[in-house]
Amino acid sequence: MEPIVKRYLIRILNTLSVSLLWLAVNSTAGIMYDLAFIHERMQLKNLLFYTWFLLSLGAFIWYIVWLWRKPLKQEDDE
Repeated sequence: MEPIVKRYLIRILNTLSVSLLWLAVNSTAGIMYDLAFIHERMQLKNLLFYTWFLLSLGAFIWYIVWLWRKPLKQEDDE
């Protein structure tokens, strides 16, 4: 396999694995542990969950942009 194709596929796998991990953590915390739903009033656990959600979303988007902004270099370019 060409080295540049291999690096491209590794980027795709990194993006996919980080996306699925982020989704699994937030959906588990939000849905299974009932943190995403506000029942009678806003509680501290809901506030902490939504704060975590927004901060982790920002970190997730930053990582994906950082990962894909780097150019793929061929071995001759390095």
